[in-house]
Amino acid sequence: MSATEEQQAGAQTPPSSPLLEQVRVLLGDAVLEAQIEHGDDRINVARERIVEVARTLRDAPELAFDMLADVTAVDYLGQPDGFRNTLEVWDANRGLMRRRPQSRRRVNIPQRGPEPRFAVVYHLLSLKHGHRLRIKCRVPENDPVIPSVTPVWAGANWLERECWDLYGIRFDGHPDLRRIYLYDEFVGHPLRKDYDKIKEQPIQDHVGPAAREPRRPH
Repeated sequence: MSATEEQQAGAQTPPSSPLLEQVRVLLGDAVLEAQIEHGDDRINVARERIVEVARTLRDAPELAFDMLADVTAVDYLGQPDGFRNTLEVWDANRGLMRRRPQSRRRVNIPQRGPEPRFAVVYHLLSLKHGHRLRIKCRVPENDPVIPSVTPVWAGANWLERECWDLYGIRFDGHPDLRRIYLYDEFVGHPLRKDYDKIKEQPIQDHVGPAAREPRRPH
């Protein structure tokens, strides 16, 4: 094989790491994609297998991911994976916003892309080995549900509630899935890209049973 052919083959092979190789061996076909992004190891997993994958990553001695550092979500509405837009696109958009500042208050809903709209993202840490891993599970808009990983990491409880509150992604099997930041009467999920930025929300008269002052003066 010539030097040019070797370079082309290397360009077609995604970069890997010792950690990703270990994860591939342990998880097998559960790993849909493995990639290094900006120095971080990341795998894609089908949402139906997240609990199985989480338990394996936690219990395998060579990995020992004993800490769930974060659970968050991404809304890919109208965007490709990774939001890889060229600088020219960003420059054009920025100039448009400068010329038409009133559009900042307008909800511009882009077209749906071909992939599932949402992704739930897990950030894992091994306190024993000091390595990190990111897991991404795509979740469709018409069925935004994924199994809860609270049976694996109890600390997922509040993190999953945050995702439900702000993105509207339900975690099947969560012991107490309810809003954590916003009040129960709040309509919608404010980190979704199609959430109306100037939407009026229902306001409760009082914060709770023990409240002495109303939320908003009459």
